[in-house]
Amino acid sequence: MSGLRKSALFVVFAIVLVLATACGNNANNTSTTSGENGGGTNSANNAASTNSGTNEQATETAGETRSIKHALGELPITGVPQKIVVLEWTYAEDLLMVGVQPAGVADIENMKKWVSPPTALSADVTDVGTRQEPNLETIAALEPDLIIGVKFRHEATYDQLNAIAPTLLFDPYPAEGQGDQYQEMIETFKTIADVVGKKAEADKVLADLQQAYDDGKAKLAAAGKEGAPIALTMPWVDQNAVTFRVSTDNALAIKVLEQIGLKNTFKPAQFEVYGYSQGGVELLQQVTDANYLHITNEDNVLGVLEKNAVWTGLNFVKENRVYALGGDTWPYGGPHSAKLLAERAVSVLTGQ
Repeated sequence: MSGLRKSALFVVFAIVLVLATACGNNANNTSTTSGENGGGTNSANNAASTNSGTNEQATETAGETRSIKHALGELPITGVPQKIVVLEWTYAEDLLMVGVQPAGVADIENMKKWVSPPTALSADVTDVGTRQEPNLETIAALEPDLIIGVKFRHEATYDQLNAIAPTLLFDPYPAEGQGDQYQEMIETFKTIADVVGKKAEADKVLADLQQAYDDGKAKLAAAGKEGAPIALTMPWVDQNAVTFRVSTDNALAIKVLEQIGLKNTFKPAQFEVYGYSQGGVELLQQVTDANYLHITNEDNVLGVLEKNAVWTGLNFVKENRVYALGGDTWPYGGPHSAKLLAERAVSVLTGQ
């Protein structure tokens, strides 16, 4: 073989060798990349799984349309809302109780003052104005999937709210003979949990609430306080005098305390749709022999009352049966607030 042919064969052989080496390196590089993602086969499975999860979520969000009953009739809700704006603290509490953070809440600062939530609101939850006059522009900017409000505050702006997002309004204050505040609270909680896909969580919450009632009732009986008479008020100072909201039998808070066997002694002159009569210290003269439970965020209430002869003449004052439940014991809340109210009432009455 001539030297020229040998040289040519050598060059061809060298080229083939380089190409083979390059292909091998490419294969190794592909294998390494797949290995970083969990292996070639696993990567395909992971990708399929991710796509499947995404598809399931998309299907859920764009899933069946259900008709949800609320105070103004029925509202179609499609899928599970992800961004929810809440215009009343009770319903924010309800969401938190089943593990859902709202996108926006009305008057967060005062909610933190009056309500002891089961979980703190996330730092990124937007304040959307007051409960009485929520800021529609702020709400719209959040692009919510759902808005939850209360009839007596938000019925007047319902059309505007519903134009931003589907809006549910609830009515926690049934008219005389048309419902029960406690049952309304339970049903609303269950409805909200259903809307956000948390029915199982809601069932557990309600089971825990019943257990708290049972435990509280047993503790009261053991302390000799079974069936104890009570009066429940929310007092505040107004122009150097104290004004009271005294809870009536139809009040949600009274219905909660009845669950642990306590007996309300205050009887109003007429039906009070909101569950309380409002007035001065004279209202308490009919409950002088009760155990006086009060909820207030004002430190000077008792100081002002100590100068009032009617107050100092009441038996529960003279016999030291005045019990503070704490300013963040929200008497208008959901199951979490109900449980807290019951537990705190048992604690102050039994000294435990």
